[in-house]
Amino acid sequence: MDLIDIGANLTHESFRQDFDEVLGRATAHGVGRMVVTGASREGSLHALELARASAGRLFATAGVHPHHAVDYDDRTDAQLRELAREPEVRAIGETGLDYNRNYSPRDIQRDVFERQLDIAVEVGKPLFLHQRDAHHDFLAILKRYRDRVPAAVVHCFTDTAEALRDYLDLDCHIGITGWICDERRGAHLRELVRTIPANRLMLETDAPYLLPRTVHPMPKHRRNEPMYLAHIRDEVARDRGETPEELTETTTRTAELFFGLRSVA
Repeated sequence: MDLIDIGANLTHESFRQDFDEVLGRATAHGVGRMVVTGASREGSLHALELARASAGRLFATAGVHPHHAVDYDDRTDAQLRELAREPEVRAIGETGLDYNRNYSPRDIQRDVFERQLDIAVEVGKPLFLHQRDAHHDFLAILKRYRDRVPAAVVHCFTDTAEALRDYLDLDCHIGITGWICDERRGAHLRELVRTIPANRLMLETDAPYLLPRTVHPMPKHRRNEPMYLAHIRDEVARDRGETPEELTETTTRTAELFFGLRSVA
């Protein structure tokens, strides 16, 4: 059974020169399907194009990252509502709150987050969520919508045990990236990942970001790509006391159910 990378920013410019090779390396390392993250209006359109060009292998999300919330207008909202209805678009997002860098004012972030939650409710699709240093506000808003959407994944989880419990109590899924391989910032995740129920855990690279620091040899370009999902899988499996094969099977089945993907095994 092949892995599913639930969050890869394959629209990033760093993939333009060797996109086909990137997909080839992913396949060679057991990553059969990837969900391309839409994080802006233009990025969501591009993610849909990639998914259509590689039907059955690539899928898309459609949303606006909180960094870009300040650019969200009525035209963007209308475009996302159209994209959300496309069959290749399997979730709404990346959306949420980011108070770490505050590239967009916090009040605008909250408003844009709610507008995208409304879209998810309208089309009945899952949420692909981002939260950094904004847990209190993020949770308060999400609680109002959670029972009106079919599912929600807190993508690239890096937070505390308390935050994890809050999300699991809301029946959210949890996305784990190569952050867990960072001995400076992610060591706490090695303990927390053991507490995530198997039917709530999914794996992602967040490529081209967050190249696992435990990859050897470290590539000179330091670009993350879906092929390294197998490395993340191995690390998480060891932390959970499972075999790589066991973790592949459970995370793949969970992702198939979450995104409505047809099983290939």
